[in-house]
Amino acid sequence: MNRIVMQILVAIFVGCTLAGCAATPSTVSVPGYRNRSVTRTEGGIEVSTAVLSSEESAAVYGVPLAERDIQPVWIEVRNREDRSYFLLSPGLDPNFFPASEAAEAFAGTESHDQRADLDRRFRGLAFHNPVRPGETVSGFVLTNLNEGAKLVQIDLVAKERARTFSIFVAVPGFEGDYTRSQVFKRIVDPQEPTVNYTDDANFRAALEALPCCATNQDGSKNGDPLNLVIVGSRDDALPALVRRGWSLTEQKWSGAIRRMISAALSGEPYVNAPVSDLYLFGHAQDIALQKARGDIHQRNHMRLWLSNMRYHDKLVWVGQISRDIGTRLTWHSSTFTTHKIDPDVDEARTALVEDMAYSQNLMKMGLVTGVGAAPESAPRRNLTTDPYYTDGYRAVLVFDRTPRSLLDIEVFPWITPNKVMHVTPGAKP
Repeated sequence: MNRIVMQILVAIFVGCTLAGCAATPSTVSVPGYRNRSVTRTEGGIEVSTAVLSSEESAAVYGVPLAERDIQPVWIEVRNREDRSYFLLSPGLDPNFFPASEAAEAFAGTESHDQRADLDRRFRGLAFHNPVRPGETVSGFVLTNLNEGAKLVQIDLVAKERARTFSIFVAVPGFEGDYTRSQVFKRIVDPQEPTVNYTDDANFRAALEALPCCATNQDGSKNGDPLNLVIVGSRDDALPALVRRGWSLTEQKWSGAIRRMISAALSGEPYVNAPVSDLYLFGHAQDIALQKARGDIHQRNHMRLWLSNMRYHDKLVWVGQISRDIGTRLTWHSSTFTTHKIDPDVDEARTALVEDMAYSQNLMKMGLVTGVGAAPESAPRRNLTTDPYYTDGYRAVLVFDRTPRSLLDIEVFPWITPNKVMHVTPGAKP
């Protein structure tokens, strides 16, 4: 490894220490998985789900499933309808593990009777179809291990009927940066009055009146452009992002920093790597997400701030998205290192629009002004002095729980440059 890379790795760890990163993530009391399960209802079908931590799965199954990258998802289905339903396990994970296969992975040199007991245990814990009228059935589907968050896609089919649930579930034991802001508690109990927009013209005006950029902590310097607005909640926008490979980011603590160094040394991606703080509405981002690429130096990442706006009762998030293309040393960061961004920030914005068109939950999209144009010949700079140029627009993406095909995505009749409109040919205005 060359000297400059080693300097970067050392600077990351030392800088984190000087910046006061926590030695360990905050301690949270985790109740039993049934107590923290998420419940949704559609028609006469009620589903509940929870994702087990590594410790919980070992306690339930008696073997360390996480060591084989296996993660149990508990599902309960209560059927109050007049026909039997069948759960489609590939909806949770196309590469799910059948109970017999997972049991065999831990059979090792066990005796015949011990292997049989292990197989019976795994089969007994599995979810068993069908769910007949009036019945409640619960059990586990064994999926591939995810850290941070998991999209639990529950598809139930019956004769001439189907029920679909897309549920965003946080994974226990992971300290995402969103826990610091307690944003999900603030959604339930807003700290300030909200404004619900039902008129598109007024909504557009409110979005265009937002600041151009995120800032440093005291608001004295502008940083990256606020080029994104996401409209949606835990049941539509976040599942759409997770479905397309976006991951939550971890808090900046010593363990995360060590893992960043390990990923850099090994040349592997770290899909939950921490991001630096930017500020809007007087505080750091509420949620940061990223889409990892070949290694830790390359990723798409976004920061989102929950606003006091609502659009037809949906949450409105103001965001910043850019593409990381490398790592360099800098005096403008508390960790003395930063990711270098692709100066064409519009490319990252447009790539997200295209990505979300395939998410199945994008309902409507458009562009508004508000960022302010910066040509390539006269770029602006962010807080770590990286140059960027932009046409000055911010993308607006509205999500819904109901699945949408490409042809069903609507377009706000606002600003429609060719490079964005080509995302969904045939989309109705």
